[in-house]
Amino acid sequence: MWKEMTKNKKIRMGMVGGGQGAFIGEVHRRAAFLDGQIELVAGAFSSNYENCLQTGQALGVDKSRCYEDFETMFLQESALPADERIQFVSIVTPNHLHYPVAKSALEHGFHVLSDKPATMNLAEALSLKSVIETTNRLYGLTHTYTGYPMVKEAFSQVAQGELGDITKIIVEYNQGWLSEKPSEDNKQAGWRLDPTKAGISCCMGDIGVHAANLAEYISGLNITEVCADLSSVVEGRTLDDDGTVLLKFNNGAKGVLISSQISVGEENNLTIRIYGTKAGLEWRQQEPNSLIKKFNDAPMQVIRTGVGALSELAQKYTRTPAGHPEGYLEAFANIYLQFIEQIRHFETGTQNDVTVSAPGIDEAIRGMAFIENVVDASKQSQKWHPFLLENVSQGE
Repeated sequence: MWKEMTKNKKIRMGMVGGGQGAFIGEVHRRAAFLDGQIELVAGAFSSNYENCLQTGQALGVDKSRCYEDFETMFLQESALPADERIQFVSIVTPNHLHYPVAKSALEHGFHVLSDKPATMNLAEALSLKSVIETTNRLYGLTHTYTGYPMVKEAFSQVAQGELGDITKIIVEYNQGWLSEKPSEDNKQAGWRLDPTKAGISCCMGDIGVHAANLAEYISGLNITEVCADLSSVVEGRTLDDDGTVLLKFNNGAKGVLISSQISVGEENNLTIRIYGTKAGLEWRQQEPNSLIKKFNDAPMQVIRTGVGALSELAQKYTRTPAGHPEGYLEAFANIYLQFIEQIRHFETGTQNDVTVSAPGIDEAIRGMAFIENVVDASKQSQKWHPFLLENVSQGE
């Protein structure tokens, strides 16, 4: 289906953030451009206007549509003819700007695809849902790892009952890049470790939330209780750089979530194991083309991207022939692909399949709730804490 969509006119994108020297902005752009269905026509790429202009020039964006700030961009873009103005906004700023940019974009009539986490706190995420409902615009969140074909296959197998009843989930997301105090010119580390820009968590807010989202997405379950132990291992840090969370799910299953950015030698080691009464599944982000299926009474199976009778969902988001590894950019591009399919359906008044929709505001709210619940639980002496979707205390 995605191949057929390339015949349609390109979707016009504006970007907030992602100026020269920014990491995630370039990742977003490469993912957005991969299928040839999106064109970047405007941007407020940096708070430094000269950087914004230089970035726009390098990307082929007309100078008149490189804006000093996002408010100016939304105001002037909304005044353009409907077939010229941007259709959606990609938000690739540090966390503290996600909410105000998204809110303004929606209120000016633009759809939003935001980097995660959606907001600085749960209250903002709940407020954002109200804005989305009032403005009747689309909102997506780049939980990238749900875009991998073998993650789609795992989701499908669980949904079809291949594992039986889910009993145990173990998910780990380990990195080592913050195991030492970063240099002052390391912008990526700088804002993630700054509570005014990152929020109440570094490690759990940056990568732990991806692990939680992946566990809920594949299993189809919701976290209902948490028991957390977060740490700031490197001296002088106010935000966590390591943590372990025990989980309870709404079907009675239990799990463990380990997230660390001080695990020396680890690159981007996201791994999930899901066990049911019939079989178990294992997927590793650093070897994304393989999904391992395990049994008590039969040989282990290695399911490979592009090989054999895979689910329709996995096939839909597979881009290359078997044996040609698909990685992070392709998975990221699948999130963009899902979102622009939603835009096309929205603009034609047709129904979109929810299973091929990008993560949205409900996932955003659960992500912010996860961050706040585990930070609060880590401060308490009580063992188990309910997974609240509002009024999470920040007790000492």
